Amino acid sequence: MAADVPPTLSIQLVEEPRLLKLKKLFVSKFESTPKFFVRAPGRVNLIGEHIDYCGYAVLPMAIEQDILIAAEPLSTPVIHLANTNPLYSDFCTDANSVEIDQTKPLWHNYFLCGFKGIQDHFGLGSPSGINCLIEGTIPPSSGLSSSSALVCCAALVTLMAKGKTLPKVEMAELCTKSERYIGTEGGGMDQSICFLAEKGTAKLIEFNPLRATDVRLPGRAAFVIANSCVEMNKAATSHFNIRVMECRLATKLLAKSRGLDWKATAKLQDVQVKLKLSLKEMLTVVEEVLHPEPYSIEEIGGYLGMSSEELRTQVLSQNTQDGEDLTSLPTAFGSDQLSCDLLALKCQRLHMPILRTHVFSKLTTFKLYQRAKHVYSEAARVLEFKKICKEAPANAAQLLGDLMNESHASCKDLYECSCPELDRLVDICLQFGALGSRLTGAGWGGCTVSMVPEGKLEGFLAHVKDAYYKNNNQRLMLEENSLFATSPGGGAMGFFEA
Repeated sequence: MAADVPPTLSIQLVEEPRLLKLKKLFVSKFESTPKFFVRAPGRVNLIGEHIDYCGYAVLPMAIEQDILIAAEPLSTPVIHLANTNPLYSDFCTDANSVEIDQTKPLWHNYFLCGFKGIQDHFGLGSPSGINCLIEGTIPPSSGLSSSSALVCCAALVTLMAKGKTLPKVEMAELCTKSERYIGTEGGGMDQSICFLAEKGTAKLIEFNPLRATDVRLPGRAAFVIANSCVEMNKAATSHFNIRVMECRLATKLLAKSRGLDWKATAKLQDVQVKLKLSLKEMLTVVEEVLHPEPYSIEEIGGYLGMSSEELRTQVLSQNTQDGEDLTSLPTAFGSDQLSCDLLALKCQRLHMPILRTHVFSKLTTFKLYQRAKHVYSEAARVLEFKKICKEAPANAAQLLGDLMNESHASCKDLYECSCPELDRLVDICLQFGALGSRLTGAGWGGCTVSMVPEGKLEGFLAHVKDAYYKNNNQRLMLEENSLFATSPGGGAMGFFEA
């Protein structure tokens, strides 16, 4: 594993044009000089979708796109946040009374998650304030972990401002917990790769205890990220948390069916560990115990010996109980270009991302069979992916591509976290030479990741641009930062001006 604590470097800003520009903007904004800078990368998950919060290993890598913050600790208890993107309004609050509104996942709340995480960890009763100017190159709500990168960046900024240090593993675990302040029940992959990433290698991230293992990717293959330009903010919708709850409910039913203490069994991996079965054997258990038809609240409650109300209050999260946030955006927009433009303008006025919103009433059914089947099969694909990378057979690239294709099919059909645009983009990528292509991140929009032979990369990028972006004005406007090849990057770090 990499060095224990997030690194800090002393650098000449003249050699780092981006940092120098950020410093000048900071001086113009706050009429003072930043004392240090912090960078936190986005990430792309190569395989292992929606299984980290079920206890299973994932296989991401950090990317070059990142969040940068220029910071100046203050003697007064005022947090003043500004963003280089004019769509995001300035924000100011008292460091002694940080409040995070889960009903409005605005950009500054993610910073506050990281700040509050450090504040609570060290028991800072009278915290000092800070001036921060934030710049980001990760497309928002794209599935590349822009929100988690901001949480991690804010936590490291706060840590450095307080003159404290924490190991990378502790920072990752702290930031995972901190992001739950905004209502996202993630499993820790995003925060872990943000701190544990190393340049030149992907990582197998395992949990309980948190650890990272280098995974050397095959040579002569490029990984290409393509943004569907459909945005989904995890904290603004219930899609994500509903899947978390469905996995939790599947865990309870599987545990009870095999005589385990189901109340003390929280994750699908726990069932496998307690039963001492392989992932293949767990798929057989799923077939034997769960039925493909959706489960009602009453059926689940009856099986567990609980009333519907007890199930809602004791097992389901508040976000899942209430259904999707109905206040975020209206649904009276059509799918034509004018309607898309109107929706985009309204989102800009609200300082929110463009969301694919589906308003639904209180949730009453859950697809437990499909979710559990995806999790166990996806966990097996992650281990097979790592094995192929380690053994490096002659056809390694094709074998890895096949696993990526199987992963997308499972995300689409079993976990139902894809969308028509993602499916179309995957088809286009495969049509023009990708060995494998799949959605990456939470889904319901965001990006695909494709493995492409290096010799075909230039033509691949040109064909995908023509087929997906060229004839759509909204996509074409976003294309510059939406289609690119990437390689494994380094983790979060701090900078001081030499």
